[in-house]
Amino acid sequence: MRAVVCPAYGPPEVVRLQEAPSPRPAAGQVRVRVAAAAVNFPDVLLIAGKYQVPAAPPFVPGSEFAGVVVELGEGVTDFAIGDRVTGTGLFGAFADEVAVAHATLTLVPQGVDLRTAAAFGVAYRTAYHTLRSMARVGAGDRLIVLGAGGGVGLAAVQSAARLGAEVTAVASSSAKLAAAERYGARRLIDRTAGPLRAALRDALPEGADAVIDPVGGDVAEPALRSLTRRGRFVTVGYASGVIPRIPLNVVLIKGVQLVGFQFRDLDPAEYRRNEEELAALLAGGHIRPHIGAAYPLEQAAAALRHVADGRAIGKVLVDLQEGHPVDGRGIRRDRPYSLRRGTDHA
Repeated sequence: MRAVVCPAYGPPEVVRLQEAPSPRPAAGQVRVRVAAAAVNFPDVLLIAGKYQVPAAPPFVPGSEFAGVVVELGEGVTDFAIGDRVTGTGLFGAFADEVAVAHATLTLVPQGVDLRTAAAFGVAYRTAYHTLRSMARVGAGDRLIVLGAGGGVGLAAVQSAARLGAEVTAVASSSAKLAAAERYGARRLIDRTAGPLRAALRDALPEGADAVIDPVGGDVAEPALRSLTRRGRFVTVGYASGVIPRIPLNVVLIKGVQLVGFQFRDLDPAEYRRNEEELAALLAGGHIRPHIGAAYPLEQAAAALRHVADGRAIGKVLVDLQEGHPVDGRGIRRDRPYSLRRGTDHA
């Protein structure tokens, strides 16, 4: 099989496409033929040796995938050969096949294609659990989403709009803001156009009830200052590469709640509720990820660079489905391609 290998820590361009033996599932594992793998910012950090949980080279990057079960390890009874599944892990997804623990897999709902499933999991689960259990966003709440054009940000925009919130999207380009508007944002702010604090004050003179921040860097403090009294600020990640220094006097004076999101901190009952709601929204076609670009496996380095440079709108995929020369819209697979409006939902 083919696999993208990180031979040593470095920039995205360090990865190489190599031939490798197909993985054999151990007891409790499942071997999956990968149809598509999502590219996430932690993949870039892992390759650079800067992620909080390191992986020793050589390793196959890629933390999120969807595909078809082709072999069951001893003791696995909850899946069958031919099942369409999606899964996550620290690494291993940028390959034709991957062997993973069966407990990390989820069946893909009928009517949902594998590309959509690969793009959905991490971003939407992060966004939805953050909104429901950390920011506790509901109908009528004024929400600021930072990095609103990225994978988690755009998922937060769409999910919050579905929950009835009034979303103010903050992003770094008109293209990203256009995507945010399409998915339900009511107010749009280009953070490169001027001081963010002033723009937020003009857009939300009464303040925001909550902020979702997957970016960090220099956008965090202006958004924090834009909260109303007892507002909620949830830090999700640091896609900017910079961990912000927060003035705690703002937290004290405004009485705001400043919390971090991790799955392990969720109340088990709320976790189950959120997962059930999210699964129903996906299966019912009420929410779908925006796939902004896809690359063939041999261009995984370019896909990683696309994400590393902050150019991603929604999700970026590595596409491993058969028939690579041409897809259903006649787009050549020997170069990266972008999905246009009207074709990015399925």
